[in-house]
Amino acid sequence: MKYPVLSLIASQFEIETLDYEFKEINQGYINNTFFVLVEGIPKYILQRINKGVFPNIPTLMENMVRSLNYLSGEGYQSISLIPTKNKKPFLTLEDGKCWRMMTAIENSIAYSTSEDPVIAYETGRILVRFHSLLQKAPKDKFQESLVHFHDLEYRGKQFYQALEMPNELTIEPAKNAINFAKKNLQLLLEAEPTHLPIRICHNDTKLNNILFHKDDKKALCLIDLDTIMPGRFYYDFGDAIRTLVNTSPEDEKDLTKINFSKTQFESCIDGMKEHSSFLRQDEIESLAFGAVLMPFLHGLRALTDYLDGNKYYKVTYENQNLDRCLSLFEFTKLGQINYDYMEETIIKKFKL
Repeated sequence: MKYPVLSLIASQFEIETLDYEFKEINQGYINNTFFVLVEGIPKYILQRINKGVFPNIPTLMENMVRSLNYLSGEGYQSISLIPTKNKKPFLTLEDGKCWRMMTAIENSIAYSTSEDPVIAYETGRILVRFHSLLQKAPKDKFQESLVHFHDLEYRGKQFYQALEMPNELTIEPAKNAINFAKKNLQLLLEAEPTHLPIRICHNDTKLNNILFHKDDKKALCLIDLDTIMPGRFYYDFGDAIRTLVNTSPEDEKDLTKINFSKTQFESCIDGMKEHSSFLRQDEIESLAFGAVLMPFLHGLRALTDYLDGNKYYKVTYENQNLDRCLSLFEFTKLGQINYDYMEETIIKKFKL
């Protein structure tokens, strides 16, 4: 489609004057994202950054610009940020809305789920390649663009605050989820390995934030770099596992379809070994914990948002956040059931 408003916005960036068309990308929950096409082929990505979710856009963009200086090398496809005509990394309109533009990668595709062990292997490989490239980045220059993003204690406080505003119409359908959250929150807080080193993490490594080549399935790079900031490696591992090892959609209503694919898990670990020399042994030993923590944390956030009136995540129907929560908590349970298996597999694969 032509989208005259988008054409006007795109014209504010340093790109050729061509007859562009636009196609909305509907995979994300937060930003509004569009392909910028030339004769049907994506050439750029145009994205409106959600200021309601990301209140500190200058810091977010500083982190992104800095990280892109390092995210280029063998086995990793670089992405370029297109500056505005005023040489700025993003555009701020008179209405306060912020937009950015990046290069698109030709013949690339993203998956929300996959049962393909090649995709799982490549997910593991590109995840550690991303981290290995960022080892040279100055960690002290990166700031938290989202304070307390993966802070389980803080997310727990938000959850209990949401419960203080009782609404039987929302609480009644969520009773099982609320009980599960209360039971597991303290257990995970006590088990969290907070002594591990702080690294520059992506912090949102769900499967559809990885681009693959359409033909050979080779992982190309990580996208949606809004959340690049300090974190711990098990955040990124657990986030990838929750969408890779469970081959059902994140908002799957039939909880019997939520599964834990050992084939996908083992293929992912195999892929990780190629570039993982930077990881400490205790970080590797924390991976199974990350695979339980991250689905629980995301489930807790979805539950909190549901109780709070769906203010954070995009929803297409009233109880979608509750469905997300229930499926994520179901996968958390599977992670707990398979915890010993994960630890044994990781030890064997990494030969600890």
